[in-house]
Amino acid sequence: MGFVFSKSRNDIIKNQQEFMVMNSRLQLERQILMQNQMRERMMVTNIAWTREFLKYFGTFTGLAAVGLTIGAVKKKKPGLFLPLVPLSFILVYHYDMGYGSLLQRIKSEAENILDSECSMLEMPKGPITFEDIEKARRAQSKFVIEK
Repeated sequence: MGFVFSKSRNDIIKNQQEFMVMNSRLQLERQILMQNQMRERMMVTNIAWTREFLKYFGTFTGLAAVGLTIGAVKKKKPGLFLPLVPLSFILVYHYDMGYGSLLQRIKSEAENILDSECSMLEMPKGPITFEDIEKARRAQSKFVIEK
C-alpha cells in the first residue's frame, strides 16, 4: 500500500520539477525577447533623433555656408570658409548615421572585435564574484552578519 503512495508522490514531484524547468525556460525566453525589444526601441529612437537633429543642423549648416560665402566674397577673406570644414564633417556623420550605412559598419566592426579581439572585453581583475560583492558590502555596512 505504501508503495502506491510513494510512486504517486514521486510522479507528482517529477511533474512539478518538469513544470518548474519549463516555467523557468519560458520566463528566460520572455526576458530575452523583452530585452531585445527594448534594445531595438532604443536604437530606433536614436536613429529618429539623429534624423531630426539632421534637419536642424543641416539648416544651420546651409545658412552658415551661405552667410560665410557672402562674407568671404565681400571681404575677400577666404579664411571665413574654415568653419565650414568641421560643420560639414558633423553634417556628413549625422547623415550617415540617420540615412547611411554607419550602423551596419559599426555592427560589422563589433562582430569583428567579438570574433578576433575578445581579450579586449575582459573585465579588469576578472569577472565580479559573490565574494567580491560581499567584501565590499561588509566594508560599507555598519550592520555585519558574520558566519
